[in-house]
Parts: sequence; C-alpha cells; structure tokens
Amino acid sequence: MCGITGSVWTNNSRLISRNQLERMTTSLSHRGPDDVGNYYLEQDATKASPAVALGFRRLSIIDLTTGHQPIANEEESIWLVFNGEIYNYQELKAELLADGHQFRTSSDSEVIVHLYEKYGTEMFQHLNGMFSLAIWDNREKQLVLGRDRLGQKPLYYSNQSDRLLFASELKSLIASGEVEQTIDPRALDHYLIYQYVPHPLCIYQGVQKLAPGHYAIFKRGELKVENYWQPDLTKTTSFSPIEIQNCIDELLNDSVKLRLQSDVPLGAFLSGGVDSSIMVALMQQHASQRIKTFSVGFPEKQYDESSYARQVAKHLKTDHHELIIEPSAVEVLPSLVRHYDEPFSDSSVIPTWYLAQFTRQHVTVAISGDGGDELFAGYSRYKAIDLAHKIDRIPPLKYLLGSGIAGLLPHGTNYKGFSRRLKRFLTPIAYSPVHRYLNWINIFPYENRLEYYTDEFQFGLEDHDPADFITKAWQLTGGRSPISKASLGDLVTYLPCDLNYKVDIASMAHSLECRQPFLDHRLVEFAAQIPASLKFNQGLGKQVLKKTFKPMLPDTIWKRPKMGFGVPLDTWFRQELREQTHDSLLATSAKCHQWIKAGQIERLLKEHNANKRDHSARLWSLVMLENWLQQWC
Repeated sequence: MCGITGSVWTNNSRLISRNQLERMTTSLSHRGPDDVGNYYLEQDATKASPAVALGFRRLSIIDLTTGHQPIANEEESIWLVFNGEIYNYQELKAELLADGHQFRTSSDSEVIVHLYEKYGTEMFQHLNGMFSLAIWDNREKQLVLGRDRLGQKPLYYSNQSDRLLFASELKSLIASGEVEQTIDPRALDHYLIYQYVPHPLCIYQGVQKLAPGHYAIFKRGELKVENYWQPDLTKTTSFSPIEIQNCIDELLNDSVKLRLQSDVPLGAFLSGGVDSSIMVALMQQHASQRIKTFSVGFPEKQYDESSYARQVAKHLKTDHHELIIEPSAVEVLPSLVRHYDEPFSDSSVIPTWYLAQFTRQHVTVAISGDGGDELFAGYSRYKAIDLAHKIDRIPPLKYLLGSGIAGLLPHGTNYKGFSRRLKRFLTPIAYSPVHRYLNWINIFPYENRLEYYTDEFQFGLEDHDPADFITKAWQLTGGRSPISKASLGDLVTYLPCDLNYKVDIASMAHSLECRQPFLDHRLVEFAAQIPASLKFNQGLGKQVLKKTFKPMLPDTIWKRPKMGFGVPLDTWFRQELREQTHDSLLATSAKCHQWIKAGQIERLLKEHNANKRDHSARLWSLVMLENWLQQWC
C-alpha cells in the first residue's frame, strides 16, 4: 500500500523539477512511511521524447526487502509506480515465468510490469486487486494510468497544455505548485447534495478523478480515457436459490483467502454487523492462528455496537481489541480537513478515523466488510424503495399521498424519529423513482437547493443537473426492479465515491492498509445478477447472504437491527459544537458566504438550536466546507 505521484511533459517550459517531485512525494509520506523512490527522465536534446517524473512512497506489506519502486523491466524501458495489492499475482507470475519473463523480486508490482509487456493495456482484464498505477512506456513514449474496478484506490490527474500530472491524493498535485485552486461550482453543487464530490469531477477546475474501471493514456500531448470494466447490471441469473448460495460461498471464501496474503500483521474491523461478522468468520476458518479483531464503542447506546462485536468475537474465539471512545468533532476536525483534500461530510468518517487509528497500533493490514450492503440490498432506505414501488402500482393512493399531505406533517427533531422519516418519505412520493430516491438521500434538498445558493454560485450552474450522476447509474440496470436499481446504483456511485474514499483516506492517514473481500470483481459480477427478491423480502435485506452463512454465527447477529456507523451530530450542534459552529459559519470572514447565503445559514442554526428542526446533516456539511475552505483555499 503506497502513494504515487508524478508527471509527463512534452515541452521543457512545462517541466516538473526534481524539487517539485520531492515535494509532491513528501506530501504522501503518511501513505508510505517505509520507503521512498523516484524516477526522473529528462527530455533529450532532440525533444523527440517526453520527459517523465515518477514519485513513490511505500507501506511495506508483501516482499519487505526487495519491493522498492519505481520498478522496471529488464531493459528499463517500462517503469511502474503502483499503489495497492494484486491478489492473484502469484498465479500471474507463474504464467509469466512460463513465457520466459525474468523476475528480480517477489513483489506483486513486478508482475504488473511484465504483464504490461505481454498484454499492454489489456493487462487490466487480468488483475484481481485494488490499485491505482502509472506506467511509463519508453518504447511507445506514453504514460498509462489505471484504477481498479470498484474504485478502492483513488487517482487524481490534471491534464494541462503539453503536460499531465497525477497523484494518489489531491494534496500531492497542490504541492507541485502547478494546479490552480479554483473551485468548480458543479463539484460543489454535487458535494452539497451527495456529501461527496463524485468522479470524474474534482473540487478544483482543471483536475479530475480517474473513474473506477478506467485507464488513461497520455501520448503526444493528448489524453485518451478508456473504460476497461463495466459489469452487465441488466442481467439476472437463472440459477436456483441453492446454486446461488453455493456460488456466493465459493466466491467469498476464495476472496477472503486471497486477501489473507501478507508479510506483516493482519486483523479485521469487527462491528458485530452482518458483513464484518461474516468476514471474520471466514478469516478465522482459513487462518492458522487466532484473528485479531478491532472495534470501537461509544457511551451513547443508540450508536454503540460493541456488545455485538464482543459476542461475535467470543463465538469465533478471536483475539479481540475494543476501545470505548467519546468521539469529539472539535478534536478530530482539523485532522479530517487536512487529510480529506476535497470537501467530504459523511459523518461516519469520525468513528472510521478512530477505528483506523486504534487498529494501526496492533496491525498493518485490516479486513473490512464494505460492499455487502450494496451487493445484497442491506440499507434500511431500501424499505422506502420497496414501499414506494407498491404505492406506484395504486395510482389513486399515490395521487392522494402526493397531493400535499407531507406539508401538513410536523418536521420532527429526532433524526431517526418516525414523524421525520414519514415526512421525508412522503414529500417526494409523486416524483419519478430515481428523483424520489435522490430526495431521500440528499443533504441539501435537490429540488430547492438554489434557495440556499448565492447568485454568483447559481450563475456557475447553468445547464448543470447533479441528478444526472445517479440517473445514469440507474440506467445501467435496464428494466431491473427498483431495489436492484437502487442497490446497484449505489454500487457504482455511493460505494466508490463515499465509502471507499472514506476508508482509504482514514486508513492511509494512519499507514493502515484496508482490504475489502466483498469487492472482488468476480463476486460483484455474480451478486449483481441475483434477483432482488432473494436479497430483500418482508422489509429485510441480505436474505440470501444470511442463509448462505447462517451456520457460522449465532442467530442474534442475523436478527439484530442495522445501526450504521454514526455519531450524535444533532446533540453536538446544540452543545459542544454550538459556539464554534456559530462563530465559524456566521463570521464576516466566512469563506462559504461566497457560495451559501449567510441568512440561510443563520436560519438553519436558529431552527436547529431551538429544537424546531434537525439540520445536523446540513450543518455538518457546511462546517466541513468552511473548514476545508480555510485550510485549502
């Protein structure tokens, strides 16, 4: 697990100096504290060949002694910097050795070099792993960038005149001094709705994120981006329920076994929920010793899952480690803003941060259960999808419920309270399914968000519709059921842009590698074809997953309510964050006033503090934005 950065340029007036490369690389030291390396190729006198700068920081996981990067082939015509893990590298290496390729290391990175020699960009089809990478091909005079299928590892780039810069994190591009920090209004609009900036957008104009399952080639000053993987989300398997369970069992077992490869201590996040418990059960089944498991607990009972984690750990006889914390937004906010280079307001980042910090004190690699909710329809919000679909089939009822009843209901001040959830459910009930779903998951209301925006901000949003991001994802599913559309839409939007980004930055900030067995592309391709009726029925998700692994865990784990990984934001804004939030968001020097009307911010604060409305998610979004603006702009 590492950090990569670099540049290629065709004109020396656009060069990246060795000092700039050093700054870019140093900015990623948290991602790789164990080693540093670079490759620098100056432009020759004829200027026929581009110049190249590659930088690398290493967190040693596999082949601790000879896995240095950048790494080249025997002729040093192909150079690679690579962040991630290739889980099937031993199988690929055997194939390449049979072809006559010679290896100098035992690392998975050298396998990529020779695989590229054999297949060119077709190599991505052969990789099973999580990665972002850059290959300098001196034969073709081209730079190749690539990102894994599910977007587990980030990759930013800036395509400039006669020059391309790239990096694992945005801060590395900023460290070059060659990226203008001009905010893209479209990206900010997306952030305020989704709580993240989706690919390929970046918060800065002139910078983009390479989308999952894509590679890019920079050659002769031009950039071409290609999609190498897109599962067919329109298909439904004809397998019987028993055959489906057998396939899930086989695929997930193999995925876990592959991800247990490590030359350093390895453990697992354990919340006591379905997904993490299955991961630990399978790990313990394949491990030769007790698995180390890690959880964080909270004093507030409604946010604390530690008792379930202890129950699973006792049942599976793991070496369990638990930390009870009182999460403090005041304490952790500066670190979050420093490491999350773009505005990001998923509040579950707070417990994720503490968990990564705690886990790294004991191990270097952690297994997590991310992806199970998207693949097997586990989110509670899918209940609303199911109910709304039934209402859609009764037009008179839909007309009645959509005729303004929601406006008569109280707002509710409890975030998880019945009246608040009912009002949120009914408000968009007359909309199309995709726009209805968007209104359920948005932070600032999609339909009337412009009321919050300044005139200058609105002017920059002409001909822009942030709903396109989720609409296009739903279109990939063809005529599938609403549950399939929502869950598979989340698989290609929410998962890579929110969850994977959250976990990558939080874990790598503490030099911890996080592996996600549910995101093995073979399992993803199969699970996407399972009918929604086998995943979700009678208001409960993950049914086929639970049936598959039922013997491995006690019934209390299968039957427990889903909690999520939350923090008491509503209380924080009325107590410990109240004064700081007021001073930050309403100060005359507040930078967010360029984008958000000060009067609207004041209204949100007054209504929340008076316990008239729960605006905690919007206030957290604004707090993260303002602190990010102060830090990075």
